[in-house]
Amino acid sequence: MRTVVLAKYVPDATADRRFDPADHTTVRDDIESRLSELDEYAVEQAVRLSEQSGGEVLVVLMGPGGAADAALRALQMGATAAVHVRDAALRGTDAAGTALVLAAAVGRAGGADLVLTGMASTDAGTGLVPAMVAHRLGLPFVGYVDELDVAGGTATGARETEAFRERFEVALPAVVAVTDHINEPRYPSFKAIMAAKKKPVEVIALTDLGIAPDEVGFAGARTAVESALRRPARSSGEVVKDDGDGGARMVAYLVDNRLI
Repeated sequence: MRTVVLAKYVPDATADRRFDPADHTTVRDDIESRLSELDEYAVEQAVRLSEQSGGEVLVVLMGPGGAADAALRALQMGATAAVHVRDAALRGTDAAGTALVLAAAVGRAGGADLVLTGMASTDAGTGLVPAMVAHRLGLPFVGYVDELDVAGGTATGARETEAFRERFEVALPAVVAVTDHINEPRYPSFKAIMAAKKKPVEVIALTDLGIAPDEVGFAGARTAVESALRRPARSSGEVVKDDGDGGARMVAYLVDNRLI
């Protein structure tokens, strides 16, 4: 079986993020970035399926030069190879453009029996791209999956929503977005870290995918960021000393702030 994992290179969630005042994009200089933590669950699940039934795991991602570090992390976890779409014209690409590029990269790589993704990226957090990629590829899509098995050309498992939990069965090929409850991503061993250095990483550009520069980036974006503001600093809050009326004062605070 051939599994393709779509991954993203994102700023570390704990980093002090800055935005370019001209176009509101994230300034990546001097900011530690990494493979999106939610994508690690997709990589882990793909590797587990490969270990159980054989086959290869190809990681596909797009981004600047530093995205090679995210690809390397996936290879250290057990992925077979990686494809890195790198092109200056990708700056400013929105979710729709990202889906266009990733779907084209999957097609160029020869397709897949199963396409796995995280449920969302840890920076934008929209969760839109997996379903958009499925649409581009003409494949069925299942999201919020926390249990997944593959056998006989069929994927089965369970998914959780705010309203209910359901079991599903879908014929492959398909696109599946997994949650952070599906497994516990492994920490690569020293042997795996050294082996990853010898695994192939193909770097391609938009021309290799037959995509024109004006289809992506700011020119091709269907959405625009109007403003970007720093998160307000967390205040120390109010400390209530209980002199016998602490409970009443807490209730009064909740009522006054319309929290109950």
